[in-house]
Amino acid sequence: MAGSGTSVPGFGARREAREDALAVLYEAEIAGGSASEALARRGVPPSKYAVKLSLGVDDDRANVDDLLRRNLVGWRLERLAVVDRTLARIAVWELVHRDDVPTGVVLSEAVALATQYCSAESPRFLNGVLRAVADEVRGSDSPA
Repeated sequence: MAGSGTSVPGFGARREAREDALAVLYEAEIAGGSASEALARRGVPPSKYAVKLSLGVDDDRANVDDLLRRNLVGWRLERLAVVDRTLARIAVWELVHRDDVPTGVVLSEAVALATQYCSAESPRFLNGVLRAVADEVRGSDSPA
């Protein structure tokens, strides 16, 4: 994943921050620790936005997971692959806490990262779940 500090062609600073947050939160979940512990283990700290995402998801995990559970039709959150679940949490946190980030950007960034790191079914699945969360959190007329 990103974190080298160099820009990847086609990736903006926020995309790289989301990718770094994915790595931090994935590590925290696998290690059974917190995002702050995973951040402390990093030799090179990620961007401020990656830290904000990582700590934000960690701090609001109960609310984020509740929103996901309400919108996962026929699935349990715990059954999702760790990367899928982590991407969903990042996107839900942004939908709830970052109204300066358009809904369409949140959804497309999650789908793009799912395309890169998850199974072939994940992008479409996550898009549907996140669209339902966006409708609940931001209203059904939120721009796509």
